[in-house]
Formats: sequence, C-alpha cells, structure tokens
Amino acid sequence: MLQSINTFFNKYLSPAEQHDAGETLVDKNHLACAALMFELCKADHSIDDIETKKISSILQSKFNLPEATLEELFNLAQQEADEATSVYQFTSLINESYDQKDKIALIQNMWEVAFADGNLDRYEEHLIRKVAELLYVSHSDFIKTKLAVKNS
Repeated sequence: MLQSINTFFNKYLSPAEQHDAGETLVDKNHLACAALMFELCKADHSIDDIETKKISSILQSKFNLPEATLEELFNLAQQEADEATSVYQFTSLINESYDQKDKIALIQNMWEVAFADGNLDRYEEHLIRKVAELLYVSHSDFIKTKLAVKNS
C-alpha cells in the first residue's frame, strides 16, 4: 500500500520540470477529498455502485483530470479509505490549503454522494457532520448544503 502511494506521488507530485507540458499534476488534497468520499461510501456498510459512480463524476468535474490520472486517483483513494484509522489525516491536509468556500464545496460534494443512492443513512450524515466540524464549516453551511442537495 505504501509503495502504491509513493509511486502515485512520485508520478504526479514531482517537480513540474519533470513532467510533460500537457500533463496534469494531482495535488495531495485531491487524494484527501476522494478518500473522504470513499469513507462516506463505507459509512452505511454497503458500497453502492451508484455512490462510486457519483464520486468518479465529482472528481472528474472538480479536478478536471485526464482519465488515466482520475482512475489511479480513484483506486488509490479507495485504498486509503480502506486503511485509514481516522478522517483526521484527510481533513488536516484540507485545512492546510483549502479556503472556506472550497471546504463548503467539499461538504456539498459529500452530501451528493450520500444522497446518490436515494437513501441518507444516519451514519453517512454523522460522518459528514464530523468532517464539517473538523473543517470548521459552520452548522448553518452544513444544513444549507444538505438542503440544497436534497432539494435538487
């Protein structure tokens, strides 16, 4: 596992002069966001294909990555979520570099994943609340994003 993470980071996070001109670099925060969404999929103890497709769709639209990079990020995030002992390791990375607007957008993305299968599980809601608190997202923004996604 550690080897695959190192390989991924060496491939996509090495200095820019080592990359081809058109190649997209992946930020470590991409991995953290994707892993949080996978944690959310696992929260209700059933990983639904609809939810994983929603994660892939969100990652593609949010980060605009080439297909191969997206697939590698998707797989690595799934492995990270499987081996994580806490969401803190992901939220601490996000807190270091995301502004409040980006944090709220992440919470909204998590609501989209939670509602993707048509069933909001209490464990999913609890995890989103926990992540929102760790990201210092206000309760009102937590509720606003939930209602925006639920009513869309």
